[in-house]
Amino acid sequence: MAFVFWCIVLSVVHVTLGSKARHFKWEVEYMYRSPDCLEHVVMGINGQFPGPTIRAKAGDTIVVQLTNKLHTEGVVIHWHGIRQLGTPWADGTASISQCPINPGETFQYRFTVYRHGTYFYHGHYGMQRSAGLYGSLIVDVADGEKEPFHYDGEFDLLLSDWWHQSVHEQEVGLSSNPFRWIGEPQTLLLNGRGQFNCSLAAKFSNSSVSQCKFRGNEQCAPQILHVHPNKTYRLRIASTTALASLNLAIGGHKMVVVEADGNYVQPFAVDDLDIYSGESYSVLLRTDQLPSKNYWISVGVRGREPKTPQALAILNYLPTSASKLPIAQPPVTPRWNDYNHSIAFTKRIFALMGSPQPPKTHDRRIILLNTQNRINGFTKWSINNVSLVLPPTPYLGSIKYGLNNAFDQKRPRDNYDNNYDIMKPPVNPNSTYGNGIYTINFNATVDVILQNANALAKDVSEIHPWHLHGHDFWVLGYGEGKFREEDEKKFNLKNPPLRNTAVIFPYGWTALRFVADNPGVWAFHCHIEPHLHMGMGVVFAEGVHRVGEIPRAALACGLTGDKQN
Repeated sequence: MAFVFWCIVLSVVHVTLGSKARHFKWEVEYMYRSPDCLEHVVMGINGQFPGPTIRAKAGDTIVVQLTNKLHTEGVVIHWHGIRQLGTPWADGTASISQCPINPGETFQYRFTVYRHGTYFYHGHYGMQRSAGLYGSLIVDVADGEKEPFHYDGEFDLLLSDWWHQSVHEQEVGLSSNPFRWIGEPQTLLLNGRGQFNCSLAAKFSNSSVSQCKFRGNEQCAPQILHVHPNKTYRLRIASTTALASLNLAIGGHKMVVVEADGNYVQPFAVDDLDIYSGESYSVLLRTDQLPSKNYWISVGVRGREPKTPQALAILNYLPTSASKLPIAQPPVTPRWNDYNHSIAFTKRIFALMGSPQPPKTHDRRIILLNTQNRINGFTKWSINNVSLVLPPTPYLGSIKYGLNNAFDQKRPRDNYDNNYDIMKPPVNPNSTYGNGIYTINFNATVDVILQNANALAKDVSEIHPWHLHGHDFWVLGYGEGKFREEDEKKFNLKNPPLRNTAVIFPYGWTALRFVADNPGVWAFHCHIEPHLHMGMGVVFAEGVHRVGEIPRAALACGLTGDKQN
């Protein structure tokens, strides 16, 4: 581990030499927009939806002056995939790393991006990601560095899902008794663009949906990727969906996967790509098809019975006109419950040779059972039978200043009752609220086993993509049924991929390993927005005594607000 540490230190020193600060002034506000051709209120930044793309180089410092112009609610922004080394207060997680930014107030996010890769940002307060508060964050290699692959051009594809019901109505429904589920999204969006009640490929549909007709300047006009024949393009694909797991395919073209969550992987070719909320990939696309045609880019729902039409974009071979629609049917999304297809794709992802390897053993193992439960008649999600409810004082401040009455001091369990039958609905569905945290020894190696189970309804187990803040983890393996000690023999310790988001499949388990080497307090949660809202998450704290001075504005609420007055 000492060798890995010095490699990291030397690389940080190297990228810092040519780095610079990149400044942004943002105003977050509600505005009218027609992302799927129907006008609704969306949350945008500086009048843009999705928000502006941040582009930087490894080693740069990003400075965002964020002003909240929402009038009636707070806001924070999480920089998804950025480790926040030395700046845990800039992670952008309300009640964990900072206080919400009040209406009319301005907060400065200042942090360094040490590693190149494909990232994004999004709201992390209430369900503001569902409202449209998101955008891309791309970190290029530092000057003088090279990627391990060649490409002639690149495109960003930010995938999201969209509801016509407002986020506030969704939140009320999720917190109601009887429970009101948000339902499936009305539309899938590519870079904030989709089509509702019409289709670009209506002639291939069995329904009576009409053909979309666009002039090209509409807010919902399809995304068009203009390419030249016989070139190689990098597609940076990220999913900020609130609910949907997705599959992306490009008609007549294969894709070569080269990056996952900001880490290089061993290149492998695919016809289509599964991507879960919180994940990002880079793929290489060779434009080697007939240049006289255009081709569909299709995105469809996986993991849930799809009630949302495919999203479509166009790969336009120049000089062919972009208005010339592809003549072939759009690629068909694999069946929603073909989990073998999903698992086969996931198991093909390995770290590129030369990537950091995991420690051979762990110091602590935490097994997290994911269950759907009830509390006083309300439907919730729980981890080891505790449904997370965040406190009013950010953990980072309350731990730093020893405010033990700010949150539950009872230590959450590292495991669950071994007699629990994950294949059946819970015998006792009742759970409890809690906001206790997992305190982890600094520099300890931690194994986390995500264990899926049956939900409240019979024969239902859902996909859950889990995202860890402040760290990457090694994905050591996947399995079916209940995790057992002997499953450790199956772990991949040779070339496991480094990720910040990993999925657990229905009735299965996923094994992760990370080193607690980043002082701070970090969320670890299901990246499905309503599931987190319903309590599906935990909080890790490590080395908080090593955290330097925290900006006053980050802790100007709750008990830490009183302390600073």
